[in-house]
Amino acid sequence: MTTSATPVPEVWFLTGSQSLYGPETLDQVAAQSQQVARELGASMPVPVVWKPVLLDAAAIHRQMLEANSAPECVGVITWMHTFSPAKMWIAGLDALQKPLLHLHTQAGMELPWSTIDMDFMNLNQAAHGDREHGYIQTRLGVARKTVAGHVRSPEVARRTAIWARAAMGRHELRRLELVRFGDNMRNVAVTEGDKVEAQRRFGVAVNTYGVNDLVAVVDAVVDADVDKLVTEYADSYAVAPELLPGGDRHESLRYGARVELGLRQFLTEGGFRAFTTNFEDLGGLRQLPGLAVQRLMADGYGFGGEGDWKTSVLLRAAKVMEGDEPGGSSFMEDYTYHLVPGAEKVLGAHMLEVCPSIAAGQPTLEVHPLSIGGREDPVRLRFTAAPGEAVVAGLSDLGDRMRLTLNEIDVVEPDEALPQLPVACAVWEPRPSLSVSAESWLMAGAPHHTVLSKAVGREVWEDFAEMTGVEALVIDADTTTRRFQQELRWSAAYRRLAEGL
Repeated sequence: MTTSATPVPEVWFLTGSQSLYGPETLDQVAAQSQQVARELGASMPVPVVWKPVLLDAAAIHRQMLEANSAPECVGVITWMHTFSPAKMWIAGLDALQKPLLHLHTQAGMELPWSTIDMDFMNLNQAAHGDREHGYIQTRLGVARKTVAGHVRSPEVARRTAIWARAAMGRHELRRLELVRFGDNMRNVAVTEGDKVEAQRRFGVAVNTYGVNDLVAVVDAVVDADVDKLVTEYADSYAVAPELLPGGDRHESLRYGARVELGLRQFLTEGGFRAFTTNFEDLGGLRQLPGLAVQRLMADGYGFGGEGDWKTSVLLRAAKVMEGDEPGGSSFMEDYTYHLVPGAEKVLGAHMLEVCPSIAAGQPTLEVHPLSIGGREDPVRLRFTAAPGEAVVAGLSDLGDRMRLTLNEIDVVEPDEALPQLPVACAVWEPRPSLSVSAESWLMAGAPHHTVLSKAVGREVWEDFAEMTGVEALVIDADTTTRRFQQELRWSAAYRRLAEGL
């Protein structure tokens, strides 16, 4: 997603020590910490950049200020190779505004039992130094993730990479520009929200443009560009015969292509990486954008239907956090239920806008009537989501805070074919069961629009919530409604105490 004007994201590796060890020992510290950074970087989704060993409070403070101001730095990892007195870290940690991971490790995996002397002990005392570091982080109330173990441990590599992916999502939202074409669907509550608080909490700028500003760009698209895109559609999808050149609905496909080209141009020129539409506010558009939205989501854009900017923000974060992980992420809505005892399932879909990144196979490109919106029949991609483990995430504004609700699910094949369903869909079994999941979701006040992701797991979302100061609640295989209700009360009390009077 980077361009020549966008620095490549990176994580900074900061090592703590102190000058009393002398130059020979500090040279060893520097060499070994560079090796640790290299080994860690081999499993990270972003480069790990080693910084010179920090020996005093002034250097630490200066390094943290540099991290804050560096657009390429998405977060910092700290490791106390030896003993770094924690009072040196107070000003630096207090100033740090980027996500922090405290890595509790040491240079060697095994102890050389027969040769250990006090020189070895003084050099390899992260067990000592990191406890001092952990204390001062807790004393200052610093939000961070703590990972313990050797860097060659697969679990350490996995958890550190998860943190880095979450940091990339947080970093993206700090600079995200989102355009709303029209307002929210009228009289709907959960898609509303405090855009000022969203900018304070996440950094995202949410602004509204008239739909006809987009229409002017769509209408100016030249036919030659439409021709090229229609050819691309034919090469990429199983196109319904009526939409092919010479078919009686071919003009519908051409207009869908025109909308995609115009929408891409508008988003690109405005620097927007997320957007919303609303079927109640289509202006001069002849179709509700379906195909265009689906393909833009597949290219990494955030989207929310009916003006739902919060879900659009969440989807853009997911697209960045998924990195190279397979499975995809999509705008989604819990639509209807299969309530046969012992075989309960959710059928999720939307009017048109489900991302093909979650598709089980090649989507078909079709046109069907859409009674909502009062426009021409829109073109859309139709498919069923591929089976596998996934997470459904929903962001809601509770007035005094934002809440991220997560439900671990298993996407499954539909029990039968869906020949009459004219939209893309996903079928899933929520954990621990539909009843417990739904009751907990409703008690949480979580939204009906969500992000379904097979690429972004629960731990990534939890790290993301910690970094952004958002409340996170998890519904998983161990959830009970009684326990979840208690968690809601505990969380509400904690959040109010943490915010102060």
